[in-house]
Amino acid sequence: MKLQNYSLVSEFVLYGLCTSRHLQHLFFIFFSGIYVASVLGNLIIVVTVISDSHLHSSPMYFLLGNLSFLDIWLASFATPKMLRDFLSDRKLISFGGCMAQIFFLHFIGGAEMVLLVSMAYDRYVAICKPLHYMTMMRRQTCVGLVLVSWVIGFVHSISQVAFTVNLPYCGPNEVDSFFCDLPLVIKLACMDTYVLGILMISDSGLLSMSCFLLLLVSYTVILITVRQRTAGGVSKALSTCSAHIMVVTLFFGPCIFIYVWPFSRFSVDKLLSVFYTIFTPLLNPLIYTLRNKEMKIAMKKLCNHHVTSH
Repeated sequence: MKLQNYSLVSEFVLYGLCTSRHLQHLFFIFFSGIYVASVLGNLIIVVTVISDSHLHSSPMYFLLGNLSFLDIWLASFATPKMLRDFLSDRKLISFGGCMAQIFFLHFIGGAEMVLLVSMAYDRYVAICKPLHYMTMMRRQTCVGLVLVSWVIGFVHSISQVAFTVNLPYCGPNEVDSFFCDLPLVIKLACMDTYVLGILMISDSGLLSMSCFLLLLVSYTVILITVRQRTAGGVSKALSTCSAHIMVVTLFFGPCIFIYVWPFSRFSVDKLLSVFYTIFTPLLNPLIYTLRNKEMKIAMKKLCNHHVTSH
C-alpha cells in the first residue's frame, strides 16, 4: 500500500495509431466498419447456435458459440475507445480505465487461448475416436472445458493486474499504443521493473506458447491418424481442421511475438496489436461460417423464420 502513495499519475495519454488528422478520420470510418461487422458477425453465430437445437447440442458448435461470445468482448475492450480517440485532440484514459483494459485483454485473451485448445481436443476426439465421441464430449464435459478456460483466463489476468496496479507511477504517463497493455505500462513505473516485467510478461508468453504447443501436438496427431484412412476421410478431416488452424495461426502469431519477445521498440508491435484485437474477432466468424455448411443452413433457417414471423 505504501507504493500507492507515490502514484501521482491519475490518467495516461495514448499515442494512438497515428498523428495525422486526415488519417485518423479515415481510420475512424474503416475501423468503425470492421468493429460493427465483427460484433454483428459473432453475435449472429451466438444467436444461431442458441436457437438451433442441433447446433446447440453439438459439442463443436457449443464451443464455437462460446468462442464468438469471447470475440465480441475481445473486439470491444479497446476498439470503442480507439474510435472515440480518432475524433479527439487528446487521447486520455484514466488510471482505472487503463488497468481495466489490461485486465480484460488478458482475461479474454487467456480464456480464448484455452478455449481454442478445447476446440482442438474436440476435433481430435471426433476424428481419431469417433465411436467414443458422444461419450467423451458430453454436455457436462463441454461446460467444464468452457469454465476451465474462463477460470484460467481470470487467474492469469488478475495476477497481472495485481502487480501492475500497485507499482508507483509518478512521472511519464504516455503509452505508445491505442490501448493499455502490460509491456508498455509497466515501463512507466518510477522504479526498476525490468525483472518484474520479465516475470509478468513471461506469464503471458508461457500461456501463449504452452497453448500453442498443445494445439500443434493435437493437430499433428489428427493429421497422422487421418493419413491411414480413406481419401474422403482425409479431405473431410483437413477441411474441418484447416479452419481451426487458420484461427489459431492468426490469433497466436501476434500474441507470441509480443509476449515471447517483449520490450521491442518497433512499431510492428502496434500493428500486431491491431491485428489480434480488431481483425481476429472478425476473421473468426468469416472462417468458420463461410467454410461450414451446417452453420450456413442454420443461419438461413433463422433468417427465414425471422422474415416469416414478421
